[in-house]
Order: sequence, then C-alpha cells, then structure tokens
Amino acid sequence: MSVKERISCLETWDRHLSGPRMDEKEWDEKLTGSTATKLKEKYKIKFDRSKIIPTDNDLCDRLYQAGFDMLVEMGVYNINTHRVAKYTPEEIQTAIAVAPSELTLGEGRDSRQLKARKFDDPRPPLNQGGPTGSPVSEDIFTATMEAYARESTVDTIVDGVMNTFNGKDPVPRQPYEYCASRMEAQQVRLAMQRAGRPGMAF
Repeated sequence: MSVKERISCLETWDRHLSGPRMDEKEWDEKLTGSTATKLKEKYKIKFDRSKIIPTDNDLCDRLYQAGFDMLVEMGVYNINTHRVAKYTPEEIQTAIAVAPSELTLGEGRDSRQLKARKFDDPRPPLNQGGPTGSPVSEDIFTATMEAYARESTVDTIVDGVMNTFNGKDPVPRQPYEYCASRMEAQQVRLAMQRAGRPGMAF
C-alpha cells in the first residue's frame, strides 16, 4: 500500500467543527450499540467467557476489522462541538502506517521505551500505575501518587483526579477546575521526587 500524506491537525479540527451534528445521548445509546451489534453479526464475533483475552488469530483479525469498520462508519464524536468527524478508510490506513512504532516516555534514568507490540510479542508491556482518572481526596492525593511511584514494577504514572481544591468543588470550565488541574500536576511531580523517581512519565 502506498502511504498518502496524513491529515493535518487543523484539517482534523475543521472536521470537528463542520461534521454532522448529533446529540451525545443519541451517539452513546443508539448509534454505538446498533453499530456494534451489526458488526458483531457481520464478522461472527462471539465472546468466550472461558478466554478473557482472545488468542485465536482468525478471531483477532475479525475483531480488528470490525473495529476498523466501526471507526469508518461512526467517525469520532466531539462532546464539545456535538459533531461527528468522519474519516475515510484510506485516511485511517495512512494514519496507522505513519504512526511511530516507538516512543520515549519520561526522562533520564526513569524514562521508558513504549514500543509497538504485536500478537504473541514476548516482551512484557509497560506497567502504568495509578488511580487512572478516579477521584482522590485532596488530603491524600500526594501520598497516593507517591505510593504508586515507589513500586519498582510501575513504569509510568496514570494519576487520579483531585476531587477538591482548597476544599472547593472543581466545577468544569470554572477557575477552580484550572487550579485543581494545575495542582494535580504539581503534586504528582512532588510525589515522584519524594519516591526518588523524578523523571517518570505521567
């Protein structure tokens, strides 16, 4: 396959501004479910409860194709503009072809190499530790992040969300949300320094 030029960030954003309008509830409750059901039947995908992670090559191929088709058919929903950005199969294939196969996360001795993994890859994946976007009380936020950073098997931190800032609710699109986000980043960095791993990615 010849690789075409990938879509620019500005072109992508333009599609999020000009794509077809859709209500978020309709996207989540109607379109997602109906599209998934249709593709599940088309590619004869059946979940085997005895095997949480599929290892059958043919099934993996069908799962990939179903996911690819779902992206083409549904596009990407933007909850801010309430529009759907659409992409052609060729554009998606180009994005996959030019995607980097390796990425450095973090700095110095705490950095880790994130490498593309293939089916049956013998290399262990990176271990990302943390509350992963879950709310964490302000008074224990730093200590919680430090506990994850001190685990030698944890490669990078996926921090939680500070559920208050100075005791105030960080309401979206208001000053307290910005303050809480800034404080989260500062406290994660402090936690990693205390754990002796200041260069970890998060």
